[in-house]
Amino acid sequence: MNRFSCLIFACNNHQHRYTLEVKLGLKENWKQFALLVLVNMLVGGMVGLERTIVPLVGTEEFKIASDIVVFSFIIAFGVVKALTNLISGVLADKYTRKRVLILGWLFGLPVPFLLAWGPGWNWILLANVLLGVSQGLAWSMTVNMKIDLAGPRKRGLAMGLNEAAGYGAMGLTALLTGYLAVHYGLRPAPFYIGIFYAIAGLLLSLLVIHDTRKFAQLEAAGVQPVPGAETFHKPALGWVFRETTFRNKNLFAVSQAGLINNLNDGMSWGVFPLLFTSAGVGLEGIGWIKAVYPVVWGLGQIVTGPLADRFGRKPLIVYGMFVQAAGHLVIGLELFEPLTAGLLGSVLLGLGTAMVYPALLAAVSDTAHPSWRASSLGVYRFWRDIGYAAGALMAGIVAAYLGLVWAVHLAGLATLVSGIIVWVQMKEAGMKM
Repeated sequence: MNRFSCLIFACNNHQHRYTLEVKLGLKENWKQFALLVLVNMLVGGMVGLERTIVPLVGTEEFKIASDIVVFSFIIAFGVVKALTNLISGVLADKYTRKRVLILGWLFGLPVPFLLAWGPGWNWILLANVLLGVSQGLAWSMTVNMKIDLAGPRKRGLAMGLNEAAGYGAMGLTALLTGYLAVHYGLRPAPFYIGIFYAIAGLLLSLLVIHDTRKFAQLEAAGVQPVPGAETFHKPALGWVFRETTFRNKNLFAVSQAGLINNLNDGMSWGVFPLLFTSAGVGLEGIGWIKAVYPVVWGLGQIVTGPLADRFGRKPLIVYGMFVQAAGHLVIGLELFEPLTAGLLGSVLLGLGTAMVYPALLAAVSDTAHPSWRASSLGVYRFWRDIGYAAGALMAGIVAAYLGLVWAVHLAGLATLVSGIIVWVQMKEAGMKM
């Protein structure tokens, strides 16, 4: 079935009753879904503010020589975002999706101001702590709310559209900040657009977004729990953490692939601006390299999301990891002149990530029962976004001893191994109908 309906009876004082028809499906909920797509474009744009500029702010404005110190803003962002992801589902179940989304934007409001005018590197780190909380809450809620609305059959498409909006906006913002930096300097001009993103996102979330928890409750009423979970109505977070991290083979395969996928992103976030600057690529060229990766990643999911619904999650994940490994190979072996290698490698990284991203989210949703799906998605996104910190930390250590290009080689090897693990461990769970 692609449509469920029910009657929701609600009244605070129980003296009046009314009926409200609730239906699952993209067609049935397209207006609210479209608004959530717009909100996630703004969420993604907030991260795009940092993709081209912030590593160069560290090396050129604050004269930081250590790669690990420069990459510390990514580590701070990744750890905080991962931890926030972990509790976002619990908060959503307790306080509603909409309230958590609004809270995410409130944490995001100071970020562009700190990036634009922070007088020292510690202020940049503070901005990334707040950005990590904001992203962990706001992006998690756009994911959960779209899954709630879409229903089981179009889950891959829903995730493709969600991630396309977020990462497409991230890439375009990275390109725009590079352009502004060339013409107006590294700070503050490139971060003005972030002020608009934060205010617009908060207002949209307050005024036009509706909570979607009732849609998840409707789906849960028509789906049997997975074996071993029958006694749980809403399992404790510890149970969900264990189930998602290692007890369920599918969820383990998905979680480790998500971690390695974002390890690639965390590595490239810090390494690429410095690597290509040292190779003689100008700031606009670096802006293009940094933009191509998330733009291809984002827009590609419009295609790969439906493909995951049609052909299954596993093929998209396995081959997507292999394509990313090929992207690292193109950049790391320096077979072309630096700008060409950067652009071609970024296209492959973006294409591989586009194949993987919606399939991973959909695979978690296939396996986790709706009663604990939000928490399971939070655990998966915890491990996935720890990858930002792991990639930045790995890159900083490897770069210090072997050079920046070896961080690219090591990330490529880890990606290849991760794809093999999914190939061996994962089985198609089957989309719940």
